[in-house]
Amino acid sequence: MMTNDIASSVSVDSARTTHSGATDDYFKALYQRNVVLQVDQLTQSFDQGGSRKVILQDVSLQIHEREFVCVIGPSGCGKSTLGRIIAGLDAYPSGEVIVDKEKVKGPSASRGMVFQGYTLFPWKTVKENVMFGPIMGGRSKSNAERSAREWLDIVGLSKYENHYPHQLSGGMKQRVAIARALINEPKVLIMDEPFGALDPYTRQKMQKHLLDLWRNIDITIVFITHDMDEAVLLSDRIVVLKANPGEVQEIIEVPLARPRSPDIVTDSHFLQLKARINSIVHNPQPVIDPALTDIPDIPRMTPLDKNKSVT
Repeated sequence: MMTNDIASSVSVDSARTTHSGATDDYFKALYQRNVVLQVDQLTQSFDQGGSRKVILQDVSLQIHEREFVCVIGPSGCGKSTLGRIIAGLDAYPSGEVIVDKEKVKGPSASRGMVFQGYTLFPWKTVKENVMFGPIMGGRSKSNAERSAREWLDIVGLSKYENHYPHQLSGGMKQRVAIARALINEPKVLIMDEPFGALDPYTRQKMQKHLLDLWRNIDITIVFITHDMDEAVLLSDRIVVLKANPGEVQEIIEVPLARPRSPDIVTDSHFLQLKARINSIVHNPQPVIDPALTDIPDIPRMTPLDKNKSVT
């Protein structure tokens, strides 16, 4: 097993990009922080039609305290599976996942999870949803209520504490979900495409809100996304997975100064990095998503008008 006093050979050596002096110092300091999440030779597989399908194979990486890491890759690469394993929601047959020096064997307050779908309890108010975790963890109702109000204030939803989920917009629901995850003070927050269902304007606002939270809270974030702009905007490093089976293809440092604003998406360095990631993710591979192997060629369904050109 890898030790905490060295950075993962994959996470450092294969990720070098051109840095300015400031960003080089940033990553030097980052790698000196303690390793809070360590994944070592992780393999996950499921029974499928009488055979065993490997979803993840020999995945290894190290993530440091207060680091923001995005996981990206093609459909079928196991991004969400990796997130669920780190969160303790799925068992795994081989390898190790260690968070804050403890092996992951199931859900724990040391790990919070925010999903793409709105997973709030519809019969509970906003405040009651946020209070749920602390109460289940044994805290008193008054203590949980006080903490819930603090977190609702942080995410800007204090005046909605007595509303029900159906009365909220999509962005507001995800802010409640973030507060519900953070109230337990996890070491690692796993977010599985949390903004995927939001409209572009709301998504941009939520990205900025999340970065503000991350800068001001002692939290490590593992953010799963298929959006390359989002990955470059948010992360310190990007883990690129290949598919079938899911393996770490490359881990890329994002040498863009912080804080970052949405305007950075037009910056030449941003666009170069995005192009590099795009070439890695969409590089033709001998094995593709099985769901794409049986897509037929579509014949013309209507008569061709010879008087009109077809491009």
